Amino acid sequence: MTAIDSIRLGDDLVVSALGYGAMSLSDVYGPVDDETALATLTHAVDRGLTFVDTANIYGAGRSERTISRLIAMRRDDIVLATKFGIDGGRIGRRGIRGDAAYVHEQIDASLQRLGTDHVDLYYQHRVDPNVPIEETVGAMAELVAAGKVRHLGLSEATADEIRRAHAVHPIAAVQTEWSVVSRDVELSVVPTVAELGIGFVPYSPLSRAWLTDGFAPEQIGDGDGRPKFPRFLPENLAANAPLRADYLSIAARHDLTGAQLALAWLYTRADAIGVSIAPIPGSRFAAHVDEWIPAVAVRLDAAAMQELDGVAGRIAGNRSFDPNWTSQRGDLVG
Repeated sequence: MTAIDSIRLGDDLVVSALGYGAMSLSDVYGPVDDETALATLTHAVDRGLTFVDTANIYGAGRSERTISRLIAMRRDDIVLATKFGIDGGRIGRRGIRGDAAYVHEQIDASLQRLGTDHVDLYYQHRVDPNVPIEETVGAMAELVAAGKVRHLGLSEATADEIRRAHAVHPIAAVQTEWSVVSRDVELSVVPTVAELGIGFVPYSPLSRAWLTDGFAPEQIGDGDGRPKFPRFLPENLAANAPLRADYLSIAARHDLTGAQLALAWLYTRADAIGVSIAPIPGSRFAAHVDEWIPAVAVRLDAAAMQELDGVAGRIAGNRSFDPNWTSQRGDLVG
């Protein structure tokens, strides 16, 4: 197994500094068969990406079932995170549940699919607007007491929700989209996480492959979930094409691929803010995992960071189909 530096999220959750986002083990970004999915996951863990992130909703449980095949043989090699809270339906047409009964129901279902007696990190995938977060986190804390969960996390929570949750039970990690083209979390979420000593797990650090060398609009086929996001509408892909070309030019001048530059930017930015991060890019392809790894050790100089500083302000299209579905709702005015 290849060694990747470890980092600490919260007080005592130790994970690989680069994780693997296991939504890609389902067909969300294009078709993948179960054997290829397992091979890519195994390769990621072998290369040191031992922090594996999934959710009950990914492929309607398919991602968790694929992971179960690996952890049946190598449970101690993996720091395993999963989530609850998004209730059925298609992207953009899903409900949210955070009531105590649902919390207990969903951990048992996930543990059964995963074939393990505990998960290392359990996230509330989205905050239920109809259930006080204190109630939800209180129920999650009961899972810790029962030994089913080791650490608690939140996904796309606002700064206020993070503070309220952390007062009920220590939160080890907050997961939110964060990349060189998605920086809204820097307004209040990331500073709050840094202040409270909570770790941060950036998802979609490669902007759903848009920041990679190999992305092309024609790759988006039937069943691909990306057109649900405004940035992947044809008009926005066209409008953003010159920005993407500029970004890849910057990467080439620094002898990095687009994916490597995106990850290096995150590590450099997080260091400046003072927050521990473990990005979780995902891919169906093992070669992409190999491409990401060198970026863990790269830090960009001030000139490169300044050149990239205005990228997010130039991009057309919101990162989400509905800002009220994300932590952005905490910073919306009016």
